[in-house]
Order: sequence, then structure tokens, then C-alpha cells
Amino acid sequence: MIALLDYGSGNLRSVHKALLKVGAQVRLAKSPGEIGDARAVVLPGVGAFDDCIHALQRQELLGAAKDFIQTGKPFLGICVGYQALFEKSEEFNSCAAGLGIFGGKVVRFTETPGLKIPQIGWNQIEITQPDCPLYRGIKSGSYVYFVHSFYPQPVDAGIVATRTTYGGPFASSVWRGNVFATQFHPEKSQNVGLQLLKNFVELTKI
Repeated sequence: MIALLDYGSGNLRSVHKALLKVGAQVRLAKSPGEIGDARAVVLPGVGAFDDCIHALQRQELLGAAKDFIQTGKPFLGICVGYQALFEKSEEFNSCAAGLGIFGGKVVRFTETPGLKIPQIGWNQIEITQPDCPLYRGIKSGSYVYFVHSFYPQPVDAGIVATRTTYGGPFASSVWRGNVFATQFHPEKSQNVGLQLLKNFVELTKI
């Protein structure tokens, strides 16, 4: 059973459907008690960093997510759910503290002539950690779907699992131990995204 954290995120249903499509059993979790005996947790996200953090705090899911990560079971953050794993964000003069699982902050794309912000659409991933289990069966150079104006800058470059170039290179996903996170939306990335989610689900069976 995978607990999908339900704090009002706009892409919750899409993630839910995609997980079901790859064979997962999914429980929507609105409170810590609903995480229960889950074998994995997914934190989706669309919108602003502070909105995500405050919603998780109201439902007591922020601490619950931290506690779950400490169990060593698989955890996946998506988009703002990826950004929330870092210490802080520069978005809208944010003052909310992130989960702090990874060192670093979330920054906005630099304004560059011809660069459209937000990045909306398909872009390529360069796999920098070929042994990352999320990317089993996925080729470097594959296209995935993005919708974002901000992205994390990890302090530890060793956690970067993929890089993507948009104006310049940025960390489009990270991996350390049992924690995985993607700036792109696997649930919107067609076959590549479904393969990634299938790989994540497989980790719950180990």
C-alpha cells in the first residue's frame, strides 16, 4: 500500500490514477493516522512552496512525512513535493521552512532573453546516477513534462539523479537512500513517467 498525501494539491488525482495504472494499491492520506502501515509515501504538489508547507502543517503531515522518511521506506516527492524536501524557497519572499531532508534552497529561473518562465512542456533529462532505481529501463535523453518557475539547488551535488537544461542546467531529480524526488511530473510524462512510477512501486516489494 502506498500512502498518497492529500493536502489539497491540484495534481493529486492525476498521480493517483497513474499509480493505479502501474499496479499500485493507493490510500489517500489526509492525516498521520492514515499513513499507517504504508510501504511507501508519495508527496505530490502543484502551486506555491509556502502553500504546500502550510497545508501539510495544518494537517500534521509535515512531521509525519519526516518521520516516515526516517523509517527507510521509499518516499517520492513530485514538483512542489520535491521542492518541499529542501530547507527553504525564494518564492514570493517565502518564510516557510521546508522539510530540510536535503541541504539547499529553491530558486527561480534567471530572467534570460527568449527564456519563457514558467517552463511548461517537454524537456530532456540527463541521467547522472545510472544506478538510481527510478530510472531502470529509462534512457538518458528521454523527454518528461515540466510545469515550474522554481527549482532546488542542492548543496550536495552527489544527490542529483538527473539534470535538465533550461536557460542553464538544473537538478531535475534527486536521490539519496530511500528518498527520491522529481521536479518534472511523471504522471504527465506518458510512458517514461509510467515506467518511473512502476519502478518506484517495485521498491515497495523488496
